[in-house]
Amino acid sequence: MEKDIKTILSECGFGFKKQLGQNFITDKNLLASIVAASGVSAEDTVVEIGCGAGTLTRALAEKVKKVIAFEVDKTLQPVLAQTLAGLDNVEVIFRDFLKTDLKEFELALSGYTVVANLPYYVTTPLIMKIIEQSEKCKGLSVMVQEEVAERLCAKAGTPEYGAITAMVALRAECSVVKRVPRTLFFPKPNVDSAVVKFTFGKGIAVTDREKYKKTVHAAFLSRRKTLENNLINSFNITRARAQEILTECGIDLKARGETLTPEQFALLSEKIG
Repeated sequence: MEKDIKTILSECGFGFKKQLGQNFITDKNLLASIVAASGVSAEDTVVEIGCGAGTLTRALAEKVKKVIAFEVDKTLQPVLAQTLAGLDNVEVIFRDFLKTDLKEFELALSGYTVVANLPYYVTTPLIMKIIEQSEKCKGLSVMVQEEVAERLCAKAGTPEYGAITAMVALRAECSVVKRVPRTLFFPKPNVDSAVVKFTFGKGIAVTDREKYKKTVHAAFLSRRKTLENNLINSFNITRARAQEILTECGIDLKARGETLTPEQFALLSEKIG
C-alpha cells in the first residue's frame, strides 16, 4: 500500500459517517504494536470487526494465515480494494457482525482470534456477543474507549466495576495492554483509547451460566440499594432467605453488588434458587 490512507480516502470520495463511529488508524507503529500485543502467529485465523479503511486488516494479513473482516459500510469497497491490494488471505464480509449467527459462522472454523479497532457505539454488545455466544474464539484483543477499557478490567470495589466486568470474568481474564492517544486516529475522536486483551480459558468456573448472569444483573439492579434488597426484588425471596444466603457465602449483609468479586458472584449464584 504505497499511497497514504488519507489520499486513498479522498480519491475514492469517501465521506465519514459519524453515526458509525469511523475513526481509522494511520500510524504504522501503532498498527504493528496492536498485532504484536494480540499474540497472533502465522497459523492463526483472525476475525476483525469493523475493518474500516483496512489498515489494521493489512497489518494482520501480513502476519497470520487468514483474516475474515466484517464491515457494515459498503461505500468502503473501493477504498479496501486499494488498501488490501495484493493480499490473497483476506475475506471481507459486508455485514453487521452483531446480526451474524455465530454458531453458523463458526461451523467452518476450527478456532480464531478476534483483533479489532471496535466501533465505539457498539463496543459492549460486540464484546458480550463473543463472551456469551462464541464456542471457538481463542482470544480477543480490541481497541476501545479508555473509559470502557477501565470498566472491562476493573477490580471489585472500584467505581468502574460493574456488571460487564463480572460477565467478562466468566470467560476470560482481561488487561489493558496499550494506551492510545486520540491524535493517532483519523479523524481525531474526542476521547483517548486503549487496547484490551482478553485471555480465554482463564474464566471462573460456574455450573449454571444463566443463573450467574441473573445474579450479576440483580446485584447491579440499583447501585444505591444493598445486595440483600436487590436479591429480594430480583429472585422473589424473603428477607430472611436473602440474609441466610449471604451469610452462607460469607458476605456482609450490608454489602453492595459492586464490592463482590466474580468468584463471590459464582458462589452466590450456586446458593440461590
